[in-house]
Amino acid sequence: MELLTTLKTVHILATVLLLGSALGLAIWTWQARRKGDTAAPTRLLQRPLMFVWIVMGICLLSMPVSGWWLVHLVGWPLGQTWVLGSSVIYTVGAFSWFWLLARVNRLRTAPTVGNPKFTLALAVFSGVCFIAIAGLMGAKPV
Repeated sequence: MELLTTLKTVHILATVLLLGSALGLAIWTWQARRKGDTAAPTRLLQRPLMFVWIVMGICLLSMPVSGWWLVHLVGWPLGQTWVLGSSVIYTVGAFSWFWLLARVNRLRTAPTVGNPKFTLALAVFSGVCFIAIAGLMGAKPV
């Protein structure tokens, strides 16, 4: 398979896996909270769900590399507004995702510490960042 096609596939797969895993975790948490399960945050980082967090982390680490490589192969200048904007949004979204991971881990060890509404806001903000990046990747406004 051609390198450009392979990189596009890897980049799109990482994006889909990241957003799909985040959506799956959100739905699982929402359903557990809706049923009145107060122990849902403590189970969020247990062994089976840890796999989902690891997959999301690998996707987060692979996306800048494959994205830069794609931009380099296609020959787009790095100074384009949509490339710079998506880089800034990615940086903010990745930092918020790592902060979210730390907060969820703290909720697992000490469920009464912290504000769950802020954790939810952080999760929504991170999700919106990555959806905006996917929109910029799809539209590629020049």
